[in-house]
Amino acid sequence: MNIAWKEIKRNKIRFLILGSIIFLVSLLTFIISGLANGLSQDNAALIKDLPNGVFYMDEEAEETHNLSRIDRSIQDEILSKYKDAAALSIQMGFLNDENDKQRSVAFVAFTESTLFENVKSGEIVLDRSLEEEGIKVGDTLKNNQYSGKFVVKGFVDQKKYSHAPVAYINLKDFKEIYRVEEMQLIFIPGGDLTLNFPDLQSFSKKDFLNTIPSYRAEQMSLNMIVWFLVVISGMLFAIFFYMMNVQKIGLYGILKAIGVKTSSLFKMMWTQMLFITIIALLLSITFSQVFNMIAPKGMPFSLTSATTGLLSLVFLIIGFIGATLSGIQIKKVEPLQAIQQGEV
Repeated sequence: MNIAWKEIKRNKIRFLILGSIIFLVSLLTFIISGLANGLSQDNAALIKDLPNGVFYMDEEAEETHNLSRIDRSIQDEILSKYKDAAALSIQMGFLNDENDKQRSVAFVAFTESTLFENVKSGEIVLDRSLEEEGIKVGDTLKNNQYSGKFVVKGFVDQKKYSHAPVAYINLKDFKEIYRVEEMQLIFIPGGDLTLNFPDLQSFSKKDFLNTIPSYRAEQMSLNMIVWFLVVISGMLFAIFFYMMNVQKIGLYGILKAIGVKTSSLFKMMWTQMLFITIIALLLSITFSQVFNMIAPKGMPFSLTSATTGLLSLVFLIIGFIGATLSGIQIKKVEPLQAIQQGEV
């Protein structure tokens, strides 16, 4: 271990450069991961915040819930059998405030359930982002397809769908606006995916999220960037330690000649890798949290401790693998041959 520390002190600039690169790559990874999580919440918080369960929609809808129409007899059968189940419909629409300013919302209506905000006819409960835009409890809102007016009953935190604030309305009002009688979805909390019903297709919560327009493409693109950056960091470790090992062939030969074991040389390299990676990760975690505090209020950014911990562990594993692969040449070093090369 002493050799590892002495080498770091002797080659400060070399290790500082590697540490700086790992810091920048990991910082960019944390920020993009935070944006991916934030956009995920902004796109589908309504669904993500529900307990684990099973969604059902009409098979003929081809995984597009807007086209789903569930037969009333099947709906009644499921709701009577599963007391916690709820039928719901989600539809994009518009509301006009008292100044006739139009706002895009996702209307959500449902049968009686404890999973959602129950509202009476003529009432509406909105996502809190609309309160921040100036709408207050008691305000009246209009919709061109609705004969009456909606009175704002209250607000809920972090309820978005397809990047639009959710608007909970009564089922009767929803049917008047969209001229429909059938519901689009049925949700059974804690349901079993093996449970099938005639003409209905089942989805886990994760699978249903992927049916939301833009959600899958958005998350796939951002997550691919995150893992691409992680792979780059592993390659940087491998290249850096490979170049260093090539330059120290003679030194390794002398150390082996005086009895230093190959395992000790690997431990020296792993110690250096851990030292650089841990410092770089601590700095990038600190800077990413600072970014979270100074980021614009409207920016969807969410970097949880679980995500931070998982990515940090992945960086350590990738660094370990990269350094170990580059150190395979250490095992092949023959003391006499290395010394004769004169590369100490």
